[in-house]
Amino acid sequence: MYFAALLARTEDGWKASDTELDDVETLSDLADLAREASTDDDTVLVLIEQEDAWFGVVRLDGEDDPRIYVSDAAAAARSSYGEILLTDELLGRDPDGDDDLDALDLDGTEDGEPDEDSDDEEGGGAGTGSADSAVPHGPVGDAEVLDDLGVTEKELRALSGDAVGEIAEALGASDVLETVR
Repeated sequence: MYFAALLARTEDGWKASDTELDDVETLSDLADLAREASTDDDTVLVLIEQEDAWFGVVRLDGEDDPRIYVSDAAAAARSSYGEILLTDELLGRDPDGDDDLDALDLDGTEDGEPDEDSDDEEGGGAGTGSADSAVPHGPVGDAEVLDDLGVTEKELRALSGDAVGEIAEALGASDVLETVR
């Protein structure tokens, strides 16, 4: 189970709406969805939480690029919703994918022949764990994403359990968030 909500800052405080991420495939799609909830290019937060395993915060301020924080990248990588947030840039990967060919072990054993050097590697075969090894365990992204809204980097990193609820409470938006839960 996951929970996702949009919190849009307005003149009158925060406005919350739940959001369905089933049709969201990319970070751009998510940013477009969030911007639709914004009035006058105010701040919009997308808060995503999956079964207390991980949470993510995406912040949009007007037309600026999204700022992202994910509490546990490895856990989020196992979620289709987490994969939306884990961009190449966030993970420090080359977005052009030029490094991918260099990383492949093309030594003639691609057709299922055993690789004699596989004793050196745990797991042995190409492709086993290669995506997971590129995703760090623990937080990634902009831990200062909520600093100016009252949630410091230290507080954000310490959140667990109902992180979305704790963030909303710190923002003074817990009542509006509860209306969409």
